[in-house]
Amino acid sequence: METAKAWWACSVLLRRRRARCRRMLDVLNGVSPALILNDRRDVPAANHLASALIAGFDALPHRDRNLVRYILLDPGARELYTDWDEVGEVVAADLRLAAGRRPDDSRLSELIGELCVKVPESTAGGPAIGWISALTAFSVFHPPLVGELTLYRETLTFPADPDQIMCLYTAEPGTASAQALGLLASWTAPDSTVRGASPESGITRGRILS
Repeated sequence: METAKAWWACSVLLRRRRARCRRMLDVLNGVSPALILNDRRDVPAANHLASALIAGFDALPHRDRNLVRYILLDPGARELYTDWDEVGEVVAADLRLAAGRRPDDSRLSELIGELCVKVPESTAGGPAIGWISALTAFSVFHPPLVGELTLYRETLTFPADPDQIMCLYTAEPGTASAQALGLLASWTAPDSTVRGASPESGITRGRILS
């Protein structure tokens, strides 16, 4: 009985912490694309600006909402990431590191097996530079709504919830990328029907991934 009560208390605490993480996503909505990721790089939540940046990601089946799978397997990723080859190397190396940390994770093993078949070079040897060691790396995106964006990636960890991290993207202040990111935020904000959405976008409201 005591063990069950302790498990329930820990479960409630974890849900509250993760709810706070999702509120952080809302706070960042008009400022920075932000995603919550687990060690397999599944994406259980993202803010509206991230959904606008990686268009169509939130429409994928739940199983496919994995950032590594998306980058390495989805044809749209090659169009979105101007520096796709470099981004692919980083996420593949990060997946190898995750496999070393979680050798008994069956879903992670399944993902790696899938990539071995479909993208053999993604699991080949090489420097395990990893996601965490490239905290301030940048990527060049090309979302169709606003054109090219150079964004810097920051990764935040949660000591009380080590299974989740927050990945957010920022633009250098005063640059064309910052201006374009601001436009993307304005056009795709949850209240963009009031503020004025881009007529080409067909987007009036973003959402947190379910």
